[in-house]
Amino acid sequence: MVESIRAYVLLSGIWVRSTMAYRTSFVIMTVSQFAITFVDFVALLVMFSRVDQLGGFSLSEIALLYGTSSLALGVADLALGNIEHLGRRVRDGSFDQMLIRPVPALVSMCADRFALRRVGRVGQGALVLGWALLNAPVDWTAARVVMTMAMVLSATLIFASIFVLGGAIQFWSSDSAEVANAFTYGGNFLTQYPMAIYPAELVRGVTFLIPVAFVNWYPTLYLLDRPDPFGFPSVLRFLSPAVAVLVVAVTGLVWRTGLRRYRSTGS
Repeated sequence: MVESIRAYVLLSGIWVRSTMAYRTSFVIMTVSQFAITFVDFVALLVMFSRVDQLGGFSLSEIALLYGTSSLALGVADLALGNIEHLGRRVRDGSFDQMLIRPVPALVSMCADRFALRRVGRVGQGALVLGWALLNAPVDWTAARVVMTMAMVLSATLIFASIFVLGGAIQFWSSDSAEVANAFTYGGNFLTQYPMAIYPAELVRGVTFLIPVAFVNWYPTLYLLDRPDPFGFPSVLRFLSPAVAVLVVAVTGLVWRTGLRRYRSTGS
């Protein structure tokens, strides 16, 4: 694991140095990433200029959901987002280059063309989350501070796993990148708002099938000391770390299975 992390840092550092050769372009692209993603939150601000609540949640409470989801997706996208291009490499055979390097193929794939400009999305999510933590009606205790840190870490692991799962599926279906995006970026959009506005059937699906509800919804119910509007067991609000570990384990299994299946282009 330590050697894999070291290899990832070295490989991504090559692309960072390449990016810094054109610093003006990097600044423009980073600011653009920040501005484009911030438009979503501006839409919330406009909405709350006309209403006081959405699904029973105030602006600061929704900002807590929004900030956690955006920050977690931003970090996962920054670190592992390039895995979504695996299908193209499988089709043209260039994935073979990853297999002959003295580092794990997953590390090579994720570090390839590392896009530092994506830090703009991370900054936007962190800014909104910081504002929400200062303004949301949370009765701060040591337990809630720990829960907040666990929520952000678990959310990042869940989104990172979904990125890798979406890439691994392309071992079987090399044209499924858009399907994977439906669960990464679609999951991000879904979790930016309170689950109370969605049908109960959808909430069950994102709890027990594709567990993106554990990104922020259940931990936030604990932070705000709110009852679950769907009547699900209260223990769910403490399970995000366990769900994240489970999703990571399943992702590792699927990735290794897909890698063993790979037979190079034309097979």
